[in-house]
Amino acid sequence: MGSGFLTSLKRILLLREISSLIMLAAVILVFFSLAPLFLSRENISVILEIIPELGIVALGVTMLMISGEFDLSVGSVFAFCPIMLVLFINWGLPPALAFAGALLVAVALGAINGLVTLTFGIPSFITTLGAMLIWRGAVLLISGGWPPPFPSQLSTAFLVGKMSIFRASIFWYLLVVVLLWIVLERSDFGNWMFATGGNRTAARAMGINTEWVKLSNFMLCSFLAGFAGIVQSFRLETTLPSMGNGLEMEAIAATVIGGTALSGGVGTVIGTVIGSFLIRIIDNGLIMARAPSYWFRVFIGLATILAVILNTFVRERAKKMRC
Repeated sequence: MGSGFLTSLKRILLLREISSLIMLAAVILVFFSLAPLFLSRENISVILEIIPELGIVALGVTMLMISGEFDLSVGSVFAFCPIMLVLFINWGLPPALAFAGALLVAVALGAINGLVTLTFGIPSFITTLGAMLIWRGAVLLISGGWPPPFPSQLSTAFLVGKMSIFRASIFWYLLVVVLLWIVLERSDFGNWMFATGGNRTAARAMGINTEWVKLSNFMLCSFLAGFAGIVQSFRLETTLPSMGNGLEMEAIAATVIGGTALSGGVGTVIGTVIGSFLIRIIDNGLIMARAPSYWFRVFIGLATILAVILNTFVRERAKKMRC
């Protein structure tokens, strides 16, 4: 009985999500003690409204990081695609075609990132850093620094319609979570991703088309960033040129907090979901506690470092347990 319990405990402690889950529980308790209204129905509704916009982007970043690459341009794509959707409608396209067109633009931007990185053999950090500046500049160039008028004929209910304390966006987020979990944990493509990110040379020797795996994840990452940007623009009913500023760092932080390795080959969808919740709860909790806004970046930085340290510590202790 004791041996079985220790074996189960060891398996739990070896999960990459465990450190982020411990931190999430601790943060919730701290903010609840500082501001009892933190867990009120109204505040939970606010948190659930803003979670999908970070969470969807972070999931795309997770898939790409597992395959061994980065994308620093997701914040710019997040702003670029809603602008393009509005422009398409203003040019006379039906809303459904404009929506599809904006997402195709996102896929194309991801393909450009992937093709440049893989064709010229340069680090994706450099490629997407340049892309971040290019697409952010394009947003400002197109908009002139001012949000274009939001089309009155554009229905937003299917993406962000209000249902009790929920918005429709949370269900889209859950759909993305389930689909990516299936891809990562229950498909050959998921195995190819882990192999490509873990050891590209060995993956090639196994017959895996590592270039195709990486390119697919570049496109997926940009697609999800563009989709999340449209979700936020629908919720706000505007397309602000400043949308997504700093989002790339928050998405990477959520991914790392959730247990994804910067070196590639390791990561989980559930861990990123927990990491995204942690970041948005810290953001909201600091507001509820009436802390200065600049503390947000400080806490996210600390949370990222502590998550990695805690994950390493817990896993090392678990490995030493005798079952």
